[in-house]
Amino acid sequence: MTARVVQDEAVAFEAGADVVVIGAGAAGLVAALSAAEQGASVVVLERDALPRGSTALSAGLIPAAGTQFQRARGIEDSADRFATDIDAKAKGELDHAVLAAVTHAIGPALEWLADRHGLPFDVITDFLYPGHSAHRMHGLPSRSGAELVDRLLAAAEREGIPILTEAHVTTLVTRADGTLRGVVAERPGGEERIGAAALVLACNGYGGNPELVRRHIPALADALWFGHSGNTGDALAWGEALGAATGNLSGHQGHGSVAHPHGILITWAVIMEGGFQVNTRGERFSNETQGYSEQAEKVLAQPGGIAWDVFDARIAAIARQFEDFRAAEAAGAIVTAPSLAALAEAMRVPAAALEAEAAAARGIDRFGRDWSAARPLAAPFHAVRVTGALFHTQGGLAVTSEARVLRKDGPALPNLFAAGGAAAGLSGPVASGYLSGNGLLTAVALGRIAGRVAGEMRQ
Repeated sequence: MTARVVQDEAVAFEAGADVVVIGAGAAGLVAALSAAEQGASVVVLERDALPRGSTALSAGLIPAAGTQFQRARGIEDSADRFATDIDAKAKGELDHAVLAAVTHAIGPALEWLADRHGLPFDVITDFLYPGHSAHRMHGLPSRSGAELVDRLLAAAEREGIPILTEAHVTTLVTRADGTLRGVVAERPGGEERIGAAALVLACNGYGGNPELVRRHIPALADALWFGHSGNTGDALAWGEALGAATGNLSGHQGHGSVAHPHGILITWAVIMEGGFQVNTRGERFSNETQGYSEQAEKVLAQPGGIAWDVFDARIAAIARQFEDFRAAEAAGAIVTAPSLAALAEAMRVPAAALEAEAAAARGIDRFGRDWSAARPLAAPFHAVRVTGALFHTQGGLAVTSEARVLRKDGPALPNLFAAGGAAAGLSGPVASGYLSGNGLLTAVALGRIAGRVAGEMRQ
């Protein structure tokens, strides 16, 4: 059923909660935990039988500045420095009030998740993600989004927060002034109407809706969709029906390194530590260190939409901290050879071209990549065949610094909040504006903010 909004002052609700959250990914679960901490009754509605969402498909890495985890490793950083990095990547095309709120909220949010809910974060220090001026990527032991979802679900269970699965919300019920009264959800046993004093939209973006992708991100219309199939743009449809403002709908996160045909994410550490990409002619085609998001379109522009990541054993050892990379090795996606000539034969690319590219990896190359701090690749060599993919959309409903959804022509809607992919992100209108980790940054930070503010409302 199409997402819709109905104005009805009289409809009766069979159940209710102070805060209803739509979506049980990182944004929704953090919002639920945050609202419950305020003493609010909370219910989470999840359309799938098992909560996973786009969070579970990610590496689960969350950037934050000035945290206790950084201090333990002697890393100097600050929220303002972090905000400067995001602003520079997006070229200023973002909401600066939301930027300030998010970058100042994320550090305390991770510390709260660790101290109150037992999530064992630490900081990745063996490579620096593109665009970040400090080591600030925080992850869990497996470096997987699946672990992040599992630990958040366990925390919600300990807090007694009900999570109703196979609950596909189809309809928002409002009053004449736009105040949300509740929702209607389709479940296996039939339709359920649930009242709410506040509603948090945490159901991600529209990347799983081919029509909307073709409209807003035509360059990736035919790209591999690496997000969750449930990201069909419901939050956007509801918001627009309510007269909500939107922001940067063309913004998105792509990725230029998904093992093909295996469909496994290959960490960009293989590039940032000194690896490079070549096409099926064995030729490099870009400065790979600008960012993995914009690299998706560059890879897709190559013959067959295919490239190869080329790296060595030292880099592979770093990449093995990621569960996805280990899975790629187990699936046979990683090619290994004792020489570049043998590697080229396994890749079926011209050896002379591959050897020339490896030899040219020094100084500042023809694409502007600076190799001065990189260690030359050494045998044994590795490669993995990859394609470009769309991971999630970054445009969405415009929100305030309190995660309240804004109207097009006036103040915020009275009791509607958005977090994560449902909200306009901090990446501007193009893929190159995406700074590594922006997706989970706004999921966790806006989820924490939305839950806290919504949790102060009562039925």
